Amino acid sequence: MARKPREQAPVHAVVSERIRRLRRERQWSLEQLASLSGVSRSMLSQIERGTANPTLGVAHRIAQALGATLAELVDGAARPPQIDVIRSDDDHYLFRDDDACRIRTLSPLDLEKDIEFYEVTLKPKGRLESAPHFSGTRELVAVQKGTIRVRSGDATEQLAAGDSAHYRADLPHALINAGRGEARLFLVVTYPPS
Repeated sequence: MARKPREQAPVHAVVSERIRRLRRERQWSLEQLASLSGVSRSMLSQIERGTANPTLGVAHRIAQALGATLAELVDGAARPPQIDVIRSDDDHYLFRDDDACRIRTLSPLDLEKDIEFYEVTLKPKGRLESAPHFSGTRELVAVQKGTIRVRSGDATEQLAAGDSAHYRADLPHALINAGRGEARLFLVVTYPPS
């Protein structure tokens, strides 16, 4: 499934937030970070509040004092959150919402092409049809509410609430609401190792 692009914060805002977070994780005061980095306390305060942008040299000195690289301050690669939460009202994860269905991404967007996890609501007479994915791609669907028909290539199965199915997704495939009311299901897409 193609993704709706997620807006990214400006780099200076990301750097400001990461410096503040890393300093607080270490339980350091601004004075302690100033002493270790050689950057004045007032400059650090302005950087953390986002009212000043550090030069490359200043950012490098702060990163070294925090035991991080400059790249880690910019992209946060070294310290991913231990628990990555996707809130139910976060519109960044709403993939699709139209007359046929509503699809909400439940997996972190950075796992794309490893595994994807979706909550799908098929409206009455709604369907989700997909062209073949990469060779070896599989899907697992678990129905929470309603009745759906699963089609993979020429094979078709009907599922009710509590049923699940696993099928090839490297063939044309579809999920079709076969009941009169709304159907809700969870869909996991797994891709073959690269």
